[in-house]
Amino acid sequence: MGFSYIQYKKSSVEQSVTKYLTTEKNISKNDIISSKPFIANLQGDKNWMVSIKLKNDDKTYYYYKSKNKVILESYVENGVEHVQ
Repeated sequence: MGFSYIQYKKSSVEQSVTKYLTTEKNISKNDIISSKPFIANLQGDKNWMVSIKLKNDDKTYYYYKSKNKVILESYVENGVEHVQ
């Protein structure tokens, strides 16, 4: 895989997750403290994940995109992972 493809995939998934959170979940862009796309080393679509931190929320959420749908894969609360 080329570097530009990897950057494109990460950016594309991050944009989809941000759009999903702001339109489907009615979360203000101002409430998204951090959004970090990364390669998860998992199979298929789960390989391209985005970690999300929200204002006034201690959890870190992990999303991926599959078949044009954004899916919550898991979240971490107090160091414990909760897989959906």
